[in-house]
Amino acid sequence: MSIVINLNKAKNIVHDLRRLARAEEFKPYDDVIMKQIPGNDFNVAEQERQKIRDKYSEIQNNIDSAETIEELKEIKNLLDS
Repeated sequence: MSIVINLNKAKNIVHDLRRLARAEEFKPYDDVIMKQIPGNDFNVAEQERQKIRDKYSEIQNNIDSAETIEELKEIKNLLDS
């Protein structure tokens, strides 16, 4: 008997991990934007947030286009590092 992994469910799991990782990277910039912390430039924070969005957009595309569990494992390992 072999174990069969549902690729679509696995993709959903990796997407959840991607969202969590992105949220962690957003935190310091979210604080600057939400709390309007003096001495911190809103525009710089928003530029950094855009870099994060771009990074995770590419990861999202890689997850969506993954055709094997091994590809998803590689993406997950990148998220873990």
